[in-house]
Amino acid sequence: MNLFTLKNSLKKLAIITTHPIQYNAPLFKLLTEREKVSIKVFYTWGEAVMKKKFDPGFQKEIQWDIPLLEGYDYEFSENRAKDPGTHHFFGINNPDLIQDVEAWKADAVLVFGWNFYSHLKTMKYFKGKIPVYFIGDSTVLHANKNLKHLLRVMFLKVIYRYIDFALYVGKANKDYFKTMGVKENNLFFLPHVIDNQRFNVNVQDNVRYQLTVSDEAIVFLFAGKLEPVKNIDLLIDAFEKLSNSKLLLWIVGNGILENKLKEKCLSFQPDLRKNIIFWDFQNQQQMPLIYNTCDVFVLPSKSETWGLSVNEAMACGKPVIVSDNCGCHADLVENGKNGFVFQSDNIDSLEKVLQKIADKKLIEKMSQNSRNIISEWNLENKSAALEKIILCH
Repeated sequence: MNLFTLKNSLKKLAIITTHPIQYNAPLFKLLTEREKVSIKVFYTWGEAVMKKKFDPGFQKEIQWDIPLLEGYDYEFSENRAKDPGTHHFFGINNPDLIQDVEAWKADAVLVFGWNFYSHLKTMKYFKGKIPVYFIGDSTVLHANKNLKHLLRVMFLKVIYRYIDFALYVGKANKDYFKTMGVKENNLFFLPHVIDNQRFNVNVQDNVRYQLTVSDEAIVFLFAGKLEPVKNIDLLIDAFEKLSNSKLLLWIVGNGILENKLKEKCLSFQPDLRKNIIFWDFQNQQQMPLIYNTCDVFVLPSKSETWGLSVNEAMACGKPVIVSDNCGCHADLVENGKNGFVFQSDNIDSLEKVLQKIADKKLIEKMSQNSRNIISEWNLENKSAALEKIILCH
Protein backbone atom coordinates (compact mmCIF):
# COMPACT_ATOMS: atom_id res chain seq x y z
CA MET A 1 0.00 0.00 0.00
CA ASN A 2 1.53 3.32 -1.05
CA LEU A 3 1.44 6.50 1.07
CA PHE A 4 -1.40 8.03 -0.97
CA THR A 5 -3.57 4.93 -0.48
CA LEU A 6 -2.71 4.81 3.23
CA LYS A 7 -3.71 8.42 3.82
CA ASN A 8 -6.98 7.94 1.99
CA SER A 9 -7.80 4.83 4.02
CA LEU A 10 -7.52 6.67 7.34
CA LYS A 11 -10.57 7.84 9.24
CA LYS A 12 -11.13 11.47 8.26
CA LEU A 13 -11.73 14.12 10.92
CA ALA A 14 -12.87 17.60 9.90
CA ILE A 15 -11.88 20.19 12.50
CA ILE A 16 -13.93 23.40 12.67
CA THR A 17 -12.31 26.34 14.42
CA THR A 18 -12.24 30.09 13.90
CA HIS A 19 -8.56 30.87 13.33
CA PRO A 20 -5.02 29.54 13.74
CA ILE A 21 -3.60 29.86 17.26
CA GLN A 22 -0.23 29.00 18.76
CA TYR A 23 -1.68 26.28 20.98
CA ASN A 24 -3.47 24.25 18.28
CA ALA A 25 -1.07 24.47 15.33
CA PRO A 26 1.54 22.09 16.87
CA LEU A 27 -1.22 19.57 17.66
CA PHE A 28 -2.55 19.62 14.10
CA LYS A 29 0.98 19.18 12.75
CA LEU A 30 1.70 16.25 15.07
CA LEU A 31 -1.59 14.50 14.25
CA THR A 32 -0.69 14.75 10.58
CA GLU A 33 2.81 13.35 11.16
CA ARG A 34 1.52 10.40 13.21
CA GLU A 35 -0.82 9.25 10.38
CA LYS A 36 -3.33 7.50 12.65
CA VAL A 37 -6.18 9.82 11.68
CA SER A 38 -6.49 12.07 8.62
CA ILE A 39 -7.36 15.65 9.55
CA LYS A 40 -8.34 18.78 7.71
CA VAL A 41 -8.84 22.07 9.54
CA PHE A 42 -11.54 24.44 8.34
CA TYR A 43 -10.86 27.98 9.56
CA THR A 44 -14.10 29.93 9.68
CA TRP A 45 -12.98 33.51 10.35
CA GLY A 46 -11.60 33.77 6.82
CA GLU A 47 -8.13 34.33 5.42
CA ALA A 48 -8.13 37.99 6.48
CA VAL A 49 -7.55 36.83 10.06
CA MET A 50 -3.89 36.14 9.23
CA LYS A 51 -3.17 39.81 8.71
CA LYS A 52 -1.89 41.94 11.58
CA LYS A 53 -4.98 43.02 13.50
CA PHE A 54 -5.93 45.11 16.49
CA ASP A 55 -6.39 43.00 19.61
CA PRO A 56 -8.83 44.77 21.97
CA GLY A 57 -7.48 42.82 24.95
CA PHE A 58 -3.88 43.93 24.43
CA GLN A 59 -5.00 47.30 22.96
CA LYS A 60 -2.52 46.98 20.10
CA GLU A 61 -1.96 45.30 16.73
CA ILE A 62 -0.81 41.71 17.11
CA GLN A 63 0.75 39.24 14.70
CA TRP A 64 2.22 36.02 16.10
CA ASP A 65 5.88 35.41 15.28
CA ILE A 66 5.78 31.60 15.03
CA PRO A 67 4.41 29.50 12.10
CA LEU A 68 0.75 28.59 12.51
CA LEU A 69 -0.08 26.97 9.15
CA GLU A 70 2.78 24.55 8.57
CA GLY A 71 2.61 20.75 8.41
CA TYR A 72 -1.13 20.05 8.17
CA ASP A 73 -4.05 20.30 5.72
CA TYR A 74 -6.33 23.31 6.09
CA GLU A 75 -8.52 25.76 4.23
CA PHE A 76 -10.01 29.13 5.02
CA SER A 77 -13.76 28.99 4.60
CA GLU A 78 -15.19 32.18 3.11
CA ASN A 79 -16.76 34.26 5.86
CA ARG A 80 -19.58 36.42 4.53
CA ALA A 81 -20.53 38.05 7.82
CA LYS A 82 -21.23 41.79 7.56
CA ASP A 83 -19.11 42.36 10.66
CA PRO A 84 -16.59 39.45 10.66
CA GLY A 85 -15.03 38.32 13.90
CA THR A 86 -15.42 36.29 17.07
CA HIS A 87 -16.88 39.16 19.08
CA HIS A 88 -20.49 38.22 18.22
CA PHE A 89 -22.55 35.20 17.17
CA PHE A 90 -23.14 36.27 13.57
CA GLY A 91 -19.50 37.28 13.02
CA ILE A 92 -18.79 33.77 11.67
CA ASN A 93 -21.03 33.02 8.67
CA ASN A 94 -19.72 30.49 6.15
CA PRO A 95 -22.43 29.45 3.65
CA ASP A 96 -20.17 26.87 1.98
CA LEU A 97 -18.73 25.25 5.11
CA ILE A 98 -21.05 22.25 5.34
CA GLN A 99 -20.74 21.61 1.62
CA ASP A 100 -16.93 21.76 1.86
CA VAL A 101 -16.83 19.31 4.78
CA GLU A 102 -19.07 16.91 2.87
CA ALA A 103 -16.97 17.27 -0.29
CA TRP A 104 -13.91 16.23 1.76
CA LYS A 105 -15.92 13.13 2.81
CA ALA A 106 -15.34 13.55 6.53
CA ASP A 107 -16.10 10.56 8.77
CA ALA A 108 -16.45 12.76 11.85
CA VAL A 109 -16.41 16.44 12.75
CA LEU A 110 -14.79 18.21 15.71
CA VAL A 111 -16.15 21.68 16.51
CA PHE A 112 -14.32 24.22 18.68
CA GLY A 113 -17.00 26.37 20.32
CA TRP A 114 -20.75 26.49 19.58
CA ASN A 115 -21.31 30.24 19.96
CA PHE A 116 -20.89 31.20 16.30
CA TYR A 117 -23.59 30.92 13.67
CA SER A 118 -21.71 28.57 11.31
CA HIS A 119 -20.38 26.37 14.12
CA LEU A 120 -23.81 25.77 15.61
CA LYS A 121 -25.30 25.25 12.15
CA THR A 122 -22.61 22.64 11.39
CA MET A 123 -23.28 20.79 14.64
CA LYS A 124 -27.02 20.67 13.94
CA TYR A 125 -26.54 19.53 10.34
CA PHE A 126 -24.13 16.66 11.00
CA LYS A 127 -25.82 15.38 14.17
CA GLY A 128 -27.17 11.93 13.30
CA LYS A 129 -25.15 11.76 10.06
CA ILE A 130 -21.58 11.41 11.36
CA PRO A 131 -20.19 11.65 14.90
CA VAL A 132 -20.08 15.23 16.17
CA TYR A 133 -17.32 15.93 18.70
CA PHE A 134 -17.20 19.17 20.63
CA ILE A 135 -14.43 20.90 22.54
CA GLY A 136 -14.59 23.95 24.80
CA ASP A 137 -13.02 24.82 28.14
CA SER A 138 -15.88 26.53 29.99
CA THR A 139 -16.39 26.01 33.72
CA VAL A 140 -18.97 26.88 36.36
CA LEU A 141 -16.35 27.86 38.94
CA HIS A 142 -17.49 31.47 39.23
CA ALA A 143 -21.16 31.03 38.33
CA ASN A 144 -23.79 32.70 40.51
CA LYS A 145 -26.59 30.22 41.05
CA ASN A 146 -29.28 32.77 40.19
CA LEU A 147 -32.18 32.78 37.73
CA LYS A 148 -29.95 33.94 34.88
CA HIS A 149 -27.61 31.02 35.48
CA LEU A 150 -30.48 28.52 35.60
CA LEU A 151 -31.90 29.86 32.32
CA ARG A 152 -28.47 29.61 30.71
CA VAL A 153 -28.13 25.99 31.86
CA MET A 154 -31.51 25.20 30.29
CA PHE A 155 -30.43 26.87 27.04
CA LEU A 156 -27.08 25.04 26.92
CA LYS A 157 -28.71 21.69 27.59
CA VAL A 158 -30.56 22.22 24.30
CA ILE A 159 -27.36 23.26 22.50
CA TYR A 160 -25.44 20.19 23.63
CA ARG A 161 -28.09 17.87 22.23
CA TYR A 162 -26.50 18.61 18.87
CA ILE A 163 -23.25 16.84 19.82
CA ASP A 164 -22.43 13.17 20.29
CA PHE A 165 -19.33 13.55 22.46
CA ALA A 166 -17.76 16.35 24.51
CA LEU A 167 -13.99 16.44 24.98
CA TYR A 168 -13.17 17.95 28.36
CA VAL A 169 -9.81 19.57 29.07
CA GLY A 170 -9.74 19.16 32.85
CA LYS A 171 -11.80 18.48 35.98
CA ALA A 172 -13.62 21.84 36.10
CA ASN A 173 -14.51 21.58 32.42
CA LYS A 174 -15.88 18.06 32.95
CA ASP A 175 -18.09 19.34 35.79
CA TYR A 176 -19.36 22.03 33.41
CA PHE A 177 -20.39 19.52 30.74
CA LYS A 178 -22.12 17.33 33.32
CA THR A 179 -23.99 20.38 34.62
CA MET A 180 -25.10 21.04 31.03
CA GLY A 181 -26.58 17.57 30.72
CA VAL A 182 -23.82 15.70 28.86
CA LYS A 183 -23.78 12.09 30.07
CA GLU A 184 -20.66 10.50 31.56
CA ASN A 185 -20.48 7.95 28.73
CA ASN A 186 -20.29 10.80 26.21
CA LEU A 187 -17.39 12.60 27.94
CA PHE A 188 -13.75 11.99 27.06
CA PHE A 189 -10.61 13.58 28.47
CA LEU A 190 -8.51 15.61 26.04
CA PRO A 191 -5.92 17.52 28.10
CA HIS A 192 -5.26 21.23 27.66
CA VAL A 193 -1.60 21.32 26.64
CA ILE A 194 1.04 23.50 25.05
CA ASP A 195 4.20 22.70 23.11
CA ASN A 196 6.31 22.00 26.22
CA GLN A 197 9.49 21.62 24.20
CA ARG A 198 9.30 25.19 22.94
CA PHE A 199 9.41 26.51 26.51
CA ASN A 200 11.94 24.05 27.90
CA VAL A 201 14.95 25.99 26.63
CA ASN A 202 18.29 27.19 27.92
CA VAL A 203 18.31 30.91 28.58
CA GLN A 204 20.92 32.62 26.40
CA ASP A 205 20.19 36.26 27.27
CA ASN A 206 20.26 36.84 31.00
CA VAL A 207 17.49 39.35 31.55
CA ARG A 208 18.14 39.44 35.30
CA TYR A 209 21.72 40.51 34.65
CA GLN A 210 20.63 43.17 32.14
CA LEU A 211 18.20 44.59 34.69
CA THR A 212 20.78 44.30 37.51
CA VAL A 213 18.54 41.87 39.41
CA SER A 214 20.52 40.23 42.22
CA ASP A 215 20.69 36.47 42.68
CA GLU A 216 18.98 36.86 46.07
CA ALA A 217 15.94 38.63 44.58
CA ILE A 218 12.73 36.68 43.98
CA VAL A 219 10.90 37.72 40.81
CA PHE A 220 7.13 37.19 40.61
CA LEU A 221 5.69 37.31 37.09
CA PHE A 222 2.28 38.03 35.60
CA ALA A 223 1.97 37.81 31.81
CA GLY A 224 -1.22 38.50 29.88
CA LYS A 225 -3.79 41.13 29.02
CA LEU A 226 -4.07 44.01 31.46
CA GLU A 227 -7.84 43.84 31.83
CA PRO A 228 -10.19 43.76 34.86
CA VAL A 229 -10.86 40.01 34.87
CA LYS A 230 -7.15 39.29 35.37
CA ASN A 231 -7.30 41.08 38.76
CA ILE A 232 -3.79 42.52 38.55
CA ASP A 233 -4.86 45.24 41.01
CA LEU A 234 -5.13 42.56 43.68
CA LEU A 235 -1.64 41.26 42.91
CA ILE A 236 -0.13 44.75 43.12
CA ASP A 237 -1.95 45.46 46.40
CA ALA A 238 -0.76 42.17 47.92
CA PHE A 239 2.78 42.90 46.75
CA GLU A 240 2.62 46.33 48.43
CA LYS A 241 1.49 44.77 51.70
CA LEU A 242 4.48 42.41 51.68
CA SER A 243 6.87 45.39 51.49
CA ASN A 244 9.95 43.19 51.05
CA SER A 245 12.88 44.74 49.19
CA LYS A 246 14.03 41.32 47.91
CA LEU A 247 10.75 40.71 46.09
CA LEU A 248 10.23 41.98 42.54
CA LEU A 249 7.07 42.00 40.42
CA TRP A 250 7.19 41.87 36.62
CA ILE A 251 3.97 42.65 34.76
CA VAL A 252 4.19 41.68 31.08
CA GLY A 253 1.50 42.80 28.64
CA ASN A 254 -0.71 45.69 27.60
CA GLY A 255 -4.40 46.46 27.92
CA ILE A 256 -7.07 48.88 28.99
CA LEU A 257 -5.84 49.02 32.61
CA GLU A 258 -2.21 49.71 31.75
CA ASN A 259 -2.17 53.43 32.57
CA LYS A 260 -4.26 52.98 35.70
CA LEU A 261 -1.95 50.27 37.04
CA LYS A 262 1.18 52.29 36.31
CA GLU A 263 -0.30 55.36 38.02
CA LYS A 264 -1.18 53.23 41.04
CA CYS A 265 2.42 52.10 41.37
CA LEU A 266 3.70 55.67 41.08
CA SER A 267 2.03 56.41 44.41
CA PHE A 268 4.14 53.78 46.21
CA GLN A 269 7.30 54.47 48.17
CA PRO A 270 10.41 54.71 45.91
CA ASP A 271 11.97 51.46 47.20
CA LEU A 272 8.79 49.55 46.38
CA ARG A 273 8.07 51.39 43.13
CA LYS A 274 11.42 50.46 41.58
CA ASN A 275 10.70 46.77 42.27
CA ILE A 276 7.62 46.74 40.02
CA ILE A 277 8.54 46.59 36.34
CA PHE A 278 6.07 46.83 33.46
CA TRP A 279 6.93 45.21 30.14
CA ASP A 280 5.11 45.70 26.85
CA PHE A 281 3.47 42.71 25.11
CA GLN A 282 6.08 40.06 24.31
CA ASN A 283 5.55 37.79 21.31
CA GLN A 284 5.78 34.00 21.34
CA GLN A 285 9.51 33.69 20.68
CA GLN A 286 10.30 35.97 23.64
CA MET A 287 8.00 34.37 26.21
CA PRO A 288 10.19 31.34 27.03
CA LEU A 289 12.97 33.80 27.91
CA ILE A 290 10.64 35.81 30.16
CA TYR A 291 9.35 32.74 32.00
CA ASN A 292 12.84 31.30 32.43
CA THR A 293 14.17 34.45 34.10
CA CYS A 294 11.43 34.79 36.72
CA ASP A 295 11.12 32.70 39.90
CA VAL A 296 7.36 32.34 40.40
CA PHE A 297 4.41 32.81 38.04
CA VAL A 298 1.14 34.30 39.35
CA LEU A 299 -2.31 34.16 37.71
CA PRO A 300 -4.72 36.09 39.99
CA SER A 301 -7.77 36.05 37.66
CA LYS A 302 -11.31 36.46 38.91
CA SER A 303 -12.41 34.16 36.08
CA GLU A 304 -10.24 32.00 33.82
CA THR A 305 -11.61 29.00 31.92
CA TRP A 306 -8.17 27.37 32.08
CA GLY A 307 -5.01 29.50 32.02
CA LEU A 308 -2.53 28.10 29.49
CA SER A 309 0.07 30.57 30.74
CA VAL A 310 0.27 28.27 33.79
CA ASN A 311 1.22 25.37 31.49
CA GLU A 312 3.87 27.59 29.91
CA ALA A 313 5.37 28.64 33.24
CA MET A 314 5.42 25.05 34.50
CA ALA A 315 7.10 23.88 31.29
CA CYS A 316 9.85 26.36 32.19
CA GLY A 317 10.07 24.77 35.64
CA LYS A 318 8.40 27.57 37.58
CA PRO A 319 6.22 27.30 40.70
CA VAL A 320 2.77 28.78 40.12
CA ILE A 321 0.25 30.70 42.20
CA VAL A 322 -3.31 30.73 40.85
CA SER A 323 -6.73 31.74 42.07
CA ASP A 324 -9.36 29.08 42.68
CA ASN A 325 -11.39 30.56 39.80
CA CYS A 326 -8.76 29.45 37.29
CA GLY A 327 -9.93 26.27 35.57
CA CYS A 328 -6.49 24.66 35.63
CA HIS A 329 -6.01 24.77 39.39
CA ALA A 330 -7.55 21.37 40.20
CA ASP A 331 -5.44 19.60 37.57
CA LEU A 332 -2.07 21.34 37.60
CA VAL A 333 -1.49 22.94 41.00
CA GLU A 334 -0.76 20.81 44.06
CA ASN A 335 -0.74 23.05 47.13
CA GLY A 336 2.68 23.13 48.72
CA LYS A 337 4.18 20.87 46.02
CA ASN A 338 4.50 22.99 42.88
CA GLY A 339 2.71 26.14 44.01
CA PHE A 340 -0.38 27.40 45.78
CA VAL A 341 -4.05 28.07 45.11
CA PHE A 342 -5.53 31.12 46.80
CA GLN A 343 -9.11 32.27 47.28
CA SER A 344 -10.14 34.43 44.36
CA ASP A 345 -10.29 38.18 45.00
CA ASN A 346 -9.05 37.71 48.58
CA ILE A 347 -5.97 39.84 49.23
CA ASP A 348 -5.17 38.18 52.57
CA SER A 349 -5.24 34.74 50.95
CA LEU A 350 -2.95 35.90 48.13
CA GLU A 351 -0.55 37.69 50.48
CA LYS A 352 -0.29 34.57 52.62
CA VAL A 353 0.79 32.33 49.73
CA LEU A 354 3.19 34.97 48.36
CA GLN A 355 4.89 34.99 51.76
CA LYS A 356 5.02 31.19 51.91
CA ILE A 357 6.68 30.82 48.53
CA ALA A 358 9.21 33.64 48.99
CA ASP A 359 11.96 31.18 49.86
CA LYS A 360 14.72 30.21 47.40
CA LYS A 361 15.05 26.63 48.65
CA LEU A 362 11.29 26.05 48.44
CA ILE A 363 11.18 27.58 44.96
CA GLU A 364 13.96 25.27 43.78
CA LYS A 365 12.11 22.22 45.09
CA MET A 366 8.80 23.33 43.59
CA SER A 367 10.45 24.07 40.23
CA GLN A 368 11.32 20.42 39.64
CA ASN A 369 7.83 19.38 40.77
CA SER A 370 6.29 21.72 38.20
CA ARG A 371 8.39 20.14 35.44
CA ASN A 372 7.42 16.65 36.57
CA ILE A 373 3.70 17.41 36.69
CA ILE A 374 3.51 19.21 33.34
CA SER A 375 5.62 16.57 31.58
CA GLU A 376 2.51 14.36 31.33
CA TRP A 377 0.49 17.23 29.86
CA ASN A 378 2.11 17.11 26.44
CA LEU A 379 1.26 17.11 22.75
CA GLU A 380 2.07 13.43 22.29
CA ASN A 381 -0.39 12.34 24.97
CA LYS A 382 -3.06 14.69 23.63
CA SER A 383 -2.60 13.40 20.08
CA ALA A 384 -2.81 9.78 21.23
CA ALA A 385 -5.94 10.53 23.29
CA LEU A 386 -7.71 12.22 20.38
CA GLU A 387 -6.78 9.42 17.98
CA LYS A 388 -8.15 6.81 20.38
CA ILE A 389 -11.41 8.74 20.81
CA ILE A 390 -11.95 9.15 17.07
CA LEU A 391 -10.99 5.60 16.12
CA CYS A 392 -13.05 3.91 18.85
CA HIS A 393 -16.30 5.88 18.59
